[in-house]
Amino acid sequence: MKNVLVMDSPLGALQLTADGDALVGVHFLDAASPAAAIATATPVLRRAQAQLQAYFRGEAVVFGLPLRPEGTPFQQEVWRTLQTVPAGQTISYATLAQRLGLPGTHARAVGAAVGRNPLLIIVPCHRVVGHDGALTGYAAGLPRKRALLDLEHAAPFTKSPATTRPRAA
Repeated sequence: MKNVLVMDSPLGALQLTADGDALVGVHFLDAASPAAAIATATPVLRRAQAQLQAYFRGEAVVFGLPLRPEGTPFQQEVWRTLQTVPAGQTISYATLAQRLGLPGTHARAVGAAVGRNPLLIIVPCHRVVGHDGALTGYAAGLPRKRALLDLEHAAPFTKSPATTRPRAA
């Protein structure tokens, strides 16, 4: 049985969805239609809400929640790898592909998996940028992607051999 909790954030209302004891969805309400679910704040939903509130206050948060996103094995692997990109850093789609053991030419396939991420913010797909540092695609819109990167104090992207960019001082 799925349960939901709707919370306010500085970027709009977020719908958190849990199935049993695991988080399965985080979406901005105007970016995804609310799913039919029972509105009951379960312990995992309350923990997710508390961690997201801390995140939006600018606190350093490592999301420690049981996650169970639905997706293909490839999507699951992309989403797990996304969770290794620290706050304040970004990664290109090609570099993300390389981290997965794929050639950079698989960036488009990786991008498609990133775009299907059902756990916005928790699985930080907003930290993925184009090869030139351009903000590209985000299910909740590019202004929110920029706002999330600004909240994390992400430094301007520079193309280099490094896989991620350093956090701004």
